[in-house]
Amino acid sequence: MSSINIHNLKVFARHGVLEEEKLNTQPFLFDVNMQYDFTEAAAADDLSLTLNYDEVMHRISEFCETNCFDLIETLCHRTATMLMRNYALDSVSVTVKKPQAPVSLPFDNVSVSQSLKNTVVLLSLGSNIGDIQKYLDNAIKALEEHPDISVIKVSSSYENPPYGGVAQLPFINMAVKITTHLLPYELLDFIHSIEAKANRDRSVRWGDRTLDIDIVFYGDSIISDDGLVIPHSDYKNRDFVLNPLKEIAPDFVCPLCRQRIKDINVIK
Repeated sequence: MSSINIHNLKVFARHGVLEEEKLNTQPFLFDVNMQYDFTEAAAADDLSLTLNYDEVMHRISEFCETNCFDLIETLCHRTATMLMRNYALDSVSVTVKKPQAPVSLPFDNVSVSQSLKNTVVLLSLGSNIGDIQKYLDNAIKALEEHPDISVIKVSSSYENPPYGGVAQLPFINMAVKITTHLLPYELLDFIHSIEAKANRDRSVRWGDRTLDIDIVFYGDSIISDDGLVIPHSDYKNRDFVLNPLKEIAPDFVCPLCRQRIKDINVIK
């Protein structure tokens, strides 16, 4: 993959916790690595087919100058997000350096870095009470409207019996394939906000619910935390998860078992 790089772009702006940092400008230096396929542009020798780095640098400068953040961590993350939203990048890495940070020791600069990458994510959706199809449709619409998410494919609807021995009514289940540069916990927070708007009740495990959205796969990531497990720990036990996934992403490879989804059978 080809890349376009910017080194030590200097911008004078107001970012910092101290009051004088919000009043007086100081220099910030940006290093940016943008993974971008410029093969076609190189072959045609045509600027219109590639990233105009002059435009990119002016956009970074304007963003830095017109915002005011306490933390350079925030400046760095928001700059990376801005670039991913505005350009067709596969990934971006941004480093922000602050050479005049208020530190009473000799140093060259303080820096922070953030990398974002468009990642394929597979979601499982389900509902079994209320206006079921409306809850599912609204969830997909919310995903489509998020500026950092692209909905690639939506499965058919599958009717399934309740799972877990608690819920009483049958479920309608679907799967959605998206790409996003949201980090896993950012995506999880957004999914929880969609569920909250559908009045999701979490008081009973495996109970009836208006809407349930699970992150089954996040690229080839393997995460095992108290709040998030990826790949979903129970997906192989659930045909209502696997069947819709086989429809929309049959060749996706599970990072744990290294099998394609279409080759994985439900564990009975």
